[in-house]
Amino acid sequence: MVNEFAAALWETLYMVALSTLFSGLLGFALALVMILTGARGLRPNRGLYSTLDVLVNLLRSFPFIILMIAIIPMTRLIVGTSIGSTASIVPLTIAATPFVARLMEGSLLEVDEGVVEAARSFGAGDGQILFRVMVPEAMPSIVLNWAVVAINLLGYSAMAGAVGGGGLGDLAIKYGYNRFQTDVMIYAVVILIVIVQVIQSAGNALYRRIR
Repeated sequence: MVNEFAAALWETLYMVALSTLFSGLLGFALALVMILTGARGLRPNRGLYSTLDVLVNLLRSFPFIILMIAIIPMTRLIVGTSIGSTASIVPLTIAATPFVARLMEGSLLEVDEGVVEAARSFGAGDGQILFRVMVPEAMPSIVLNWAVVAINLLGYSAMAGAVGGGGLGDLAIKYGYNRFQTDVMIYAVVILIVIVQVIQSAGNALYRRIR
């Protein structure tokens, strides 16, 4: 059982780490486009922003378990299978990307407009304002939000175990629920709680260091 816990823990960390990375990159890119094209953006484009806004809200409204099942064909196309921890990374990434985009957009919108205007008055271009002014100013908030995303994905990864996604959720269901081994479920929950604490503590420490 110790070996199974170790394997399940590795699968969970593997799923959460990669899906956090991929959704973070995709969501951050989407947030930058929304910041550029929003009403207060550097290059306002109402049509494009409205389209992205609806798309983000639509994807965020899908319950994860339904989304995971609905995109099984896409998952098979990308990774060749719909079962296992690697396959779970696809729906985890898709589910988290709009959430990341909205969080990152909020962080960037918190940047003082006076700082942006000052940079513009010095002749800074859009790219310079985004990456040399807004992103560094918003970085403490971005770090905290990234920790929130990782914690949410940890919960999603446990849910993925219900449909063969592997990890601690799968172990808890297989032994704790189906075989009535309550101790296994308790251990799995405790490990998940510890991981949440570690992620949040790391995020808080990095936040204080950057700030």
